[in-house]
Amino acid sequence: MTSSTTQTAPTFYPGLRYRDARAAIAWLCKAFGFAEQAVYGEGDVVHHAQLTFGNGIVMLGSSRPDSYGRSPAELGGAVSSTVYVYVAEIDAHCQRAKQAGAEIVRELQDTGYGSREYSARDPEGHVWSFGTYHPAVGD
Repeated sequence: MTSSTTQTAPTFYPGLRYRDARAAIAWLCKAFGFAEQAVYGEGDVVHHAQLTFGNGIVMLGSSRPDSYGRSPAELGGAVSSTVYVYVAEIDAHCQRAKQAGAEIVRELQDTGYGSREYSARDPEGHVWSFGTYHPAVGD
């Protein structure tokens, strides 16, 4: 990866919905090591939140009837996409997630393409994959 990649902001940001967005924010920070960058809303409703990890950002908010989708928990557990996050210290990250109660859906393993990774389901059913695979733009 070039230094220019590490110094620039991401150009796209996954967006997720949660029935209880405030609880999801707290859990994602505890289990996966995200950090709150911004949270906008009133009471139990989160209109928009941004969580950071490295130079990446995931946006999320409370589920509501609009075109931005629903939490898998609201859709009978159906998962239509996942988010992949690069983590240098993957073994420690996996242990942290397990200690926080994450449901591990794919155990930590070495892959044929040189990565070490695992996947976990958050409390509302979103599947997150974490690993050492770290492609640079243009690779």
